[in-house]
Amino acid sequence: MDIELLEERARIIRKIRSFFDCRNYLETDTPILAPDLIPESCLEVFESRRIAPPESRRPPQPCWLVPSPEIWMKRLIARHRRSLYQICKCFRNGESTGRIHSPEFTMLEYYTMDADYLDSLRITEELFAFLTGAVPAGKTDLRPPFLRITMEEAFSRWAGFNLYEAAGGGTLEAEARRLGLNPPPGLDGGALYDLIFIHRVEPALPKDRPVVLLDYPAFVPCLARKHAGGKSRERWELYFRGIELANCYSEETNAEEVRRCFEAETETVISASGGSALVKKGAMVPHAVDLDYWRIFENFPRCSGTALGVDRLIMAMTGRSTIDGVLPFPM
Repeated sequence: MDIELLEERARIIRKIRSFFDCRNYLETDTPILAPDLIPESCLEVFESRRIAPPESRRPPQPCWLVPSPEIWMKRLIARHRRSLYQICKCFRNGESTGRIHSPEFTMLEYYTMDADYLDSLRITEELFAFLTGAVPAGKTDLRPPFLRITMEEAFSRWAGFNLYEAAGGGTLEAEARRLGLNPPPGLDGGALYDLIFIHRVEPALPKDRPVVLLDYPAFVPCLARKHAGGKSRERWELYFRGIELANCYSEETNAEEVRRCFEAETETVISASGGSALVKKGAMVPHAVDLDYWRIFENFPRCSGTALGVDRLIMAMTGRSTIDGVLPFPM
């Protein structure tokens, strides 16, 4: 990376901090190592071990690099009920490195109190307007307003069927075959939805401006609050030129919903020594899960959280075609 791009990267990160500082968000600095994690089915993690001094005779303590600071930031929100933001390193395993992926990357995560996902969308548009305000017209097409499309409309337009009718009628597999995707037998509704979305919907998204996909199906598990009707969740993702930049929820505040989500994603594993541990189900790198974590939601404030990939944002703002071009030391 040349010095001019290093300077531009630093300038963009300074402007992000300025945006949130001026709006009275508290910047946080939480650990990147955790003794347990939120069990997210789509993420794989890196494992490490904390080794005690030899004289203590204590066994090594496993810990994991965080794929997101969420697990720590939500504890702070439960305790202090403040709007927070953080710019930090995050780590995701099991993904191919390439044009838009790096196992280690920079994340901006921000939580807004007394807000929902549409409030977060407005704030994100304001952030983008602030970041691109000094860029000459015609030099960037990141400027808001963003194009808004519901997930139901996206499937209808680019996959050619009604997502909820197919999911409710058990015909997602037939639709995937009609689209030439040839899914392996035994995929559940969530996996079939992912297959169709990744191969048919996502590549067809408009490339001329930022696009927000709204209202994700409720049958795809996540910690976003459900709409009143129950078929979709208050979630959006932001795309630019076909690349996902941000993911946002109206955060689930119902403790029982969080508990059920954790339990559905967790299994008990018996070690060789006969002990048992609660770990994420089906993980390539099993990680511990704290099943008492849901208790912080017993009095959790109404809020909305957004996670934004800083490297991808800088890539888009500087006109680069790969994140390697904006990483000081690409892997």
